[in-house]
Amino acid sequence: MVQNRLRFRSNGSFSILQFTDMHIQDGGEKDARTLALVDQMIADEQPDLVVITGDVIASYDIEDQEGAFRRAIAGIVKSGIPFAVIYGNHDSEKGITRQRLNEILREYDNNLSIDGPEDVHGIGNYVLTVEGSAGDEAAAALYFFDSGDYAPETIGGYAWIQPDQVEWYRNESMALREKSGNHTLPALAFFHIPIPEYEQVCQVGTIEGIKGEAVCCPKLNSGLFAAMLEMGDVMGTFAGHDHDNDYVGQLFGIQLCYGRVTGYNTYGKLERGSRVIKLVEGSHEFETSIRLHKQ
Repeated sequence: MVQNRLRFRSNGSFSILQFTDMHIQDGGEKDARTLALVDQMIADEQPDLVVITGDVIASYDIEDQEGAFRRAIAGIVKSGIPFAVIYGNHDSEKGITRQRLNEILREYDNNLSIDGPEDVHGIGNYVLTVEGSAGDEAAAALYFFDSGDYAPETIGGYAWIQPDQVEWYRNESMALREKSGNHTLPALAFFHIPIPEYEQVCQVGTIEGIKGEAVCCPKLNSGLFAAMLEMGDVMGTFAGHDHDNDYVGQLFGIQLCYGRVTGYNTYGKLERGSRVIKLVEGSHEFETSIRLHKQ
């Protein structure tokens, strides 16, 4: 497999295109509209990296989960642009496992997704680095987390990022800092289910964008946000899951961002689209905005 190296462009820019909640099913008309959206956004934005933050397929409502997944990523694969995937609560709900989905991804040269450590909860905990424009040293970091699916019945609701995943993040962050001469790399984090701070920011922080539904976060807070504050590297987090939310919230210096729902085969009143994220080499800031489907 070709090793895709992420790198800031010569002008110091690096752009990410986030799709979320595609909910690809059986290849019908709504799927076709979703995939046309993906193709259009990639052609318009020409990003350096494509990220899908979960619920790529609606596995619970179809029989050919593998076929749906291959259709979902076909346009991204064809583009040749490096891409990374994390999973949501619906991807492996029926008929297929996260491990099998990752096996499919490994068939494609521009895939960057990996299973992650076997001794850490979940499939798809990994970090990608973005090299500087003039060399091969890391200039930014991108963390990916498997946020799970559902909590035990005794608790209810959605799963939470587990303590060993938080510890994994701390260790990765410290290792990157040491490798970079005690320099804190600017970083972003991606997961499907929003962490509880997405709800908290609506009460004590500031938000810009649309909050059209309640935040469906886990009932338990396992401390990922606190760890990010302590490590000082993560500037922003990006989630999906709640299709009628697309806001960006500022909480204690970290931006908590929703992607814009991409898939037509699911609930939600918002126009379908994507989120663009732009990094600048050497800066601990980023810009982000919504892109809508032009039909």
